Amino acid sequence: MTLRFIGTTSEHGNCPTLYERIETGDVVVQGDELTDPEELAQLRDLGERETCVVIPRDLLTRFAPKE
Repeated sequence: MTLRFIGTTSEHGNCPTLYERIETGDVVVQGDELTDPEELAQLRDLGERETCVVIPRDLLTRFAPKE
């Protein structure tokens, strides 16, 4: 799959960042991994291969595709 950079709110090239899979239009999110056990316990149906990342709301409102 080919990723296209969408945008970031990072000042120094670190995460968080949004990408798009060109072939499917899916959005890929890069961010700090959610590791707090209490927060993880609140997630629903997290699959074995899935992980969660924390991103600022501003990143989504500025750069997330509307379609």
